[in-house]
Amino acid sequence: MSEIETLFGLLRQSADADVVDLFERMVREAPDHALNRMNALDLAREAKLDEERVIAGLLHGVQLGMLEMTWAVMCPSCAGVLSANKSLKTLTSPQYHCAFCAAGYDTSLDNLVEVTFTVSPRLRKIAAHNPDSLSVPEYYRQVFWSSAIDLPADLDKAMRELTLETVDLPPGERAILSLNVPEGTIIVFEPVTHTAQFLEVKGEEAAERQNLSLIFSKAETHVDAVSLRPGPLRLTLDNRTDGRVLPAVWVANQALDALLSRRKPALTAKRLLTNQTFRDLYRTDTLAIGQRLKILSLTFLFSDLKDSTQLYENVGDLVAFDLVNEHFRLLQEIIASERGAVVKTIGDAVMATFETPDRAIAAAIRMREAMSDLGAERQRQGLLLKMGIHEGSCLAVTLNGQQDYFGQTVNIASRVQGLAASRSIVVTEQVVENADARTLLEAGGLTPTRKSVALSGIADKVSVYEIP
Repeated sequence: MSEIETLFGLLRQSADADVVDLFERMVREAPDHALNRMNALDLAREAKLDEERVIAGLLHGVQLGMLEMTWAVMCPSCAGVLSANKSLKTLTSPQYHCAFCAAGYDTSLDNLVEVTFTVSPRLRKIAAHNPDSLSVPEYYRQVFWSSAIDLPADLDKAMRELTLETVDLPPGERAILSLNVPEGTIIVFEPVTHTAQFLEVKGEEAAERQNLSLIFSKAETHVDAVSLRPGPLRLTLDNRTDGRVLPAVWVANQALDALLSRRKPALTAKRLLTNQTFRDLYRTDTLAIGQRLKILSLTFLFSDLKDSTQLYENVGDLVAFDLVNEHFRLLQEIIASERGAVVKTIGDAVMATFETPDRAIAAAIRMREAMSDLGAERQRQGLLLKMGIHEGSCLAVTLNGQQDYFGQTVNIASRVQGLAASRSIVVTEQVVENADARTLLEAGGLTPTRKSVALSGIADKVSVYEIP
């Protein structure tokens, strides 16, 4: 049996069979670019497979060395990759700047960081393993642009509609271009060093040839736009890096706008951190000690067994231990199925995260019913959960050796759970104001009851809602 057959055999032991079949077919038949920076959500959509199963399968593939995972900081405007990282641990800059868009962004894990998967050379060697072998259009497709942009199959043709010239310039070399620049905005962009020079072309047509020289180096520079007149231009490009550069002269026209507006969903770092398979596999190896990464919106659910101390006293340690373990199993199963993840357990309590509030509410409702069913099955009618949900910003951190979260949002979610009694689910105003959450509650015929409460450590009273 070959190494590849052995690896796929191991993958079948931990991943969904349909996902493994898809991956195996791709390794055998797909073009090179399809195996580079794979978009898990796009794969699931095209194959009509469950997204969470596809993500889990790819993660297990990474664990077996069949795939390589990339955490890419991407510009939300042009979808260009600003920084490609093999781990979140190297995501240390508080801000990232896109030269192409002339815009800067504070680092957050919500929509700025995507996670993609590339086939390992041990399974199949592809052109992207050696980026210097890629043509200019394929470099843009496979290296510069993120998986969130829906590029046309004939990218070469699309790029010809918006570029005046492209150059593949070896290290230490110089190129001299003779161009006729039209009125409007021209961008001389280089994707390897991610540098750009904007040319504002306006006024009467130049009678004599204009001259402009640009130097490409590894030093990060921010330069002002250059004013030119329409007409002939002599453009000198000097590569002072130790690798090739790929400068292109872009025209900011409708074709460029149309290309950059083609988008598709991508797997964000925030979503991956709320994936149960990821947490199980990377519980202690996600962030560096002391590293703090901002998340602008994350939903926290806290649950606790009501009167668990009394339960131990009534039924004894062995029976209670079995019940509590079964309760944990059911909760994790439901949380994972709603695209959430258990962050940790504290005694009989659970702390979980979800990408959006509606997923947390859906999980809470199912968890409540599951506990009622478990109580009835075990003749323990008093087996009830107290649950609280809150949404807001937080920091992803490492605490006690595992990936965790820190901030006021976490504190409020924990305190809101303490307000719950009996079968009620207590949520904050931010949660019920979410459009998808409102739709979910209306569809279930559930009308939350509002009340204003004081929470320990919070200066002002907080509006909370009890879901019956």
